[in-house]
Amino acid sequence: MATDTELAADAEWISISAPDEPVAAVAESMTDRVRRVDADIRDITEYYRVNVSPARRDVLQRYYAQELIKLSLVKFNSINQQDRADYLLLRNHLQRSAARLQAEWDTVLALGHFMPFADNIVLISEARERVDLVSAQSTAQHLDNVAKLAAQTTLRIKNGNLTTSKVNGYRLVKYAQNLKSALDELGVFYATYDPMFDWWASKPLKDAKAALDDYIQVASSVLAGIGPENGDEIIGEPIGREALLTELRVEMIAYSPDELVDIANNVFSWCEHQMKLASKDLGFGDDWKAALAHVKEQTVEPGKYPHFVRQLAREGADYVEQHNLLTVPPIAKSTSRVTMLDPEKQKVSPFFLGGPGILVAYPTVDMPHDLKQMVMRGNNRYFARATAFHELIPGHKMQEYSMARYNTHRKLFSTPFWTEGWALYWELLLWDRGDFFVSPEDKIGTLFWRMHRCARIIFSLSFHLGQMTPQECVDLLVNKVGHERSTAEAEVRRSFNGEWAPLYQCGYMLGALQLWALRGKVLASGRLTEKQFHDTVLRNGYMSIELVRAVLLDRELTADYKPQWRWYAKKK
Repeated sequence: MATDTELAADAEWISISAPDEPVAAVAESMTDRVRRVDADIRDITEYYRVNVSPARRDVLQRYYAQELIKLSLVKFNSINQQDRADYLLLRNHLQRSAARLQAEWDTVLALGHFMPFADNIVLISEARERVDLVSAQSTAQHLDNVAKLAAQTTLRIKNGNLTTSKVNGYRLVKYAQNLKSALDELGVFYATYDPMFDWWASKPLKDAKAALDDYIQVASSVLAGIGPENGDEIIGEPIGREALLTELRVEMIAYSPDELVDIANNVFSWCEHQMKLASKDLGFGDDWKAALAHVKEQTVEPGKYPHFVRQLAREGADYVEQHNLLTVPPIAKSTSRVTMLDPEKQKVSPFFLGGPGILVAYPTVDMPHDLKQMVMRGNNRYFARATAFHELIPGHKMQEYSMARYNTHRKLFSTPFWTEGWALYWELLLWDRGDFFVSPEDKIGTLFWRMHRCARIIFSLSFHLGQMTPQECVDLLVNKVGHERSTAEAEVRRSFNGEWAPLYQCGYMLGALQLWALRGKVLASGRLTEKQFHDTVLRNGYMSIELVRAVLLDRELTADYKPQWRWYAKKK
């Protein structure tokens, strides 16, 4: 039987030894290096599942540091342009991962006194992962500690003796949920398979899980302000200016957050001018919000919306083929599925989602009457026409098709500036062609989305800079863009619920503007036709757009390359 001291020593040994260099190093291509790092990180994070584990932090910290050192030994000037791009993408990925890890650990340390039970869970969970010969009696004692400490802490929170910000409360809930899942897995692993565990630990395990459930409920309600009794308030985690600057550097964006907000405001003003022109064509004068309200009422009746969406998807695919804008393989065109989003998912995804297929938001039978009407207005026929192709062809469906077949190692470098930027870029291109968005209603539909993407830049950066609250972000979408309140709340909840990177919402418009500027340079150079440009961007896979530019225009890259491309020309 291993003692607690032996378990701790074993954990220390793993944290020091796991990432070491193999005895016999084998030369690897840059592509294989990226694939190996991707697989290494997945293996480490799958094994070390408890977010507050010191061993997890030590292993990852050491791994990132070692890989950066090994990468620095590559003879940069002797590799080709594609490999140089991979070198810089990998460097940036490792640096950002290390910075995020340290920021998370700083938070864990700062909130440790809210989780006095965490060490007990980490110890027994990591012993289980190593499949140590553990003492069931000792495990039961640790679980009993968890139950008592969680109950004591819950009581202190209820009584107001432990207080913190709503943001920290939100973080504590996430950490506690992760710790609870570790206890769930512990029970699945040992229960009924180990009779001594059943005898000693089954009751303490049940008590510990119940105590954590109470802790999560109270922390959610009292500290984070989350739950029906709080009006389902939206909470997020602002990362601050310095972390934003790191994220922008990694994404190869040579602008400050304030400059990006200025760009968004400039594009929004242009959109507002175009909105007024379309509004006049509909007979509403300069009152573009009245024209927008008119367009929202042009809905598709229940039961017919999925078929309508399918027609829109085919229209987008046919258009780019007929105008020789993009190579559309038959398999990509014929394998897109349409799926309906359930009401719960519509709380964070009130419009389309896309990729291999398209997921459609539409009211369900049990929705309250007012909500049904809001959802229908938010998914009217002109809003849908402006974005169905964004999700499928030539947008996300084509990206999914290409990423599964070309430069597949670059999936590690997923970036919204390439993913969402590409899809929105097509909205800009089809507007510019002048023969796709023709009617005033069509123009208002696509301009609404362009204004929406500008607002995403404004509210997401302002939130992370500590300048806007989530509720102020919702109000911005309702009052400035013309959103239905239900869809605005869903948008903000989606932005800050932790599933998306801090710059994700910026990636749509900023990535599209980058691709638009790059398209102009490439076509002017005569290097590629428009169709070749689009095909090449797709086949290169996930890349910061500045590195796409370097590859397509053969720009000089160095091992210490930093973002420098100033791609935006102010709209007048």
